[in-house]
Amino acid sequence: MTEKKPAYLRHEDWVERQIREARERGAFDNLAGAGRPLRGLDRPFTAEEWARNWVERSGGDMQALLPPMLLLRKERAALLRALPTFGSEKDLRETVADFNHRLLDQYRRPMDGPLIAVGVLDADEVVGQWQAVRPVPAPPPPAPQPPAPGLVRRLSARLLRRR
Repeated sequence: MTEKKPAYLRHEDWVERQIREARERGAFDNLAGAGRPLRGLDRPFTAEEWARNWVERSGGDMQALLPPMLLLRKERAALLRALPTFGSEKDLRETVADFNHRLLDQYRRPMDGPLIAVGVLDADEVVGQWQAVRPVPAPPPPAPQPPAPGLVRRLSARLLRRR
């Protein structure tokens, strides 16, 4: 649509003319979804549903629509489920400290959404849980024993005789 609306035409008439001409040219033929019914026409439309549909269509993360405190509650639960995956106590303590810092920072801000209680993690308690659930490391394989000195001489003597 590159042409300007003539001053003597009403806006609705001009738009309808543009649509009619495009239909006659076949601009609407073979469009994706042509002939299929529109989803959701039988239920009321809300702004929240529009946002959810837009996020799904654009491939975004639905969790971005959640209130910050609910996101932190979900993150806390995920952190506690992932305890066996931490490789060292230092990494675990740093992760817990980062989580607690972000949580307390969120509590200091004005509430955005409903009040959702999320508890601060006690680093010592979490480390104790980590030590209880982490897999026991496999014992190192035994070091290979060097062959007895007399055995090497006997084997090499046998090999030389066979030639």
